[in-house]
Amino acid sequence: MTAQLQLRDLTLGYDRHPAVHHLSGSVTSGTLLAVVGPNGAGKSTLFKGIVGALKPLSGQIDLNGLSPRDIAYLPQAAEIDRTFPINVYDLVAMGLWRRTGLFGSIGKADHAKIEQAMAAVGLTGFESRAIGTLSGGQMQRMLFARLLLQDARLVVLDEPFNAIDAKTSADLIELVQHWHKEGRTILAALHDIDLVRTNFPETLLLAREKVAWGETGAVLTADNMLKARRMCEAFDEQAPACAA
Repeated sequence: MTAQLQLRDLTLGYDRHPAVHHLSGSVTSGTLLAVVGPNGAGKSTLFKGIVGALKPLSGQIDLNGLSPRDIAYLPQAAEIDRTFPINVYDLVAMGLWRRTGLFGSIGKADHAKIEQAMAAVGLTGFESRAIGTLSGGQMQRMLFARLLLQDARLVVLDEPFNAIDAKTSADLIELVQHWHKEGRTILAALHDIDLVRTNFPETLLLAREKVAWGETGAVLTADNMLKARRMCEAFDEQAPACAA
């Protein structure tokens, strides 16, 4: 099987302060991988490195020929500016930018794709709504519609199911499973361990360093989870939020 992503002794951080230390491993093309770990474990930092938003302090990220247009990235909801004056339709349409360009025209076929993406996530009729009026679940549905239009080979999702209703979570997990069946490579940072066990065949347990990486059942053992918690607390003694 071909590796889609390879991490070679990777260290990432901010202002020369490492947040992910000496991480090595590979992600096979078509893999559905969960990245889990305590708060502050470096999951978001790792994803920022993979999508090119953060340069490594040392080591290497090898995307094996993928270009930026081959990667779709969903950041945490807190990083989305809900006050930006844009409606749902126009934000979803941004998923076409990498193909059409910032000022490229959108034709009849593109409009049909936008409408299909909105229908796929259950947002038909929301086209003119300002994004600031959406609930948390509606917001995630909209962002997944934008991901659909990007049609990317590598999909990187940072806490995609956090603080949304159960129905939305189930619908979006079904969409992730559909992408997996299409052969896309999917990485998702998650906190819900039961959801990971049920839906993700492979898992990386991270606590700034790799604790375990492999088949989900073998990774998410009580011993490994305890080790991750202790590693997190070693970095931050005031870390009651370091529950796995």
